[in-house]
Amino acid sequence: MRTIIFATNNQNKVNEIRSLTGGHFNIITLKDAGIDIDIPEPHLTLEANASEKSSVIHQLTKKDCFGEDTGLEVESLNGEPGVKSARYAGDEKDPEKNIDKLLLCLQNSLNRHARFRTIISLVFENKEYIFEGICEGEIIKERRGGQGFGYDAVFVPTGSNKSFAEMNMNEKNIFSHRKKATQQLIDFLKTKNK
Repeated sequence: MRTIIFATNNQNKVNEIRSLTGGHFNIITLKDAGIDIDIPEPHLTLEANASEKSSVIHQLTKKDCFGEDTGLEVESLNGEPGVKSARYAGDEKDPEKNIDKLLLCLQNSLNRHARFRTIISLVFENKEYIFEGICEGEIIKERRGGQGFGYDAVFVPTGSNKSFAEMNMNEKNIFSHRKKATQQLIDFLKTKNK
């Protein structure tokens, strides 16, 4: 079975992707691979940050690997917070402060359209492949729900009346940007495993 390194130490993300591969691949974390580094995200685009993660790990290990970056893009804020989603209100990465800042920036806006976008960069057999998942929706005026993380409590995907934070994982995966990008990754890997 082919082993692929996921450039993360977030076990929840790894478990989610493992459940989608159907056991065809051995997906491991940085820690599993014996790598203890914090990969920077210095770039201005999600694509460049995802590529940074996969290229750093590939240069270290010479093995198949992938990295991902996700951002919330709000139309009336010219795509903010975007690549700075986790640090929108400061370097401490406080999700509650990030939501407070977002709601403040949108308080006088009638256009509350937003989208979550996930980019996965896979380095496979020394070549890079990019996969993208998008979930359209809108930012509501106050938090709803206790599930999820990040901006989930104020984001309602198009086609639902629930915020991501009001959904269980199965419900969220119907809409999820990360699930869409991951599914493209898995579909690609399955074609290489025949």
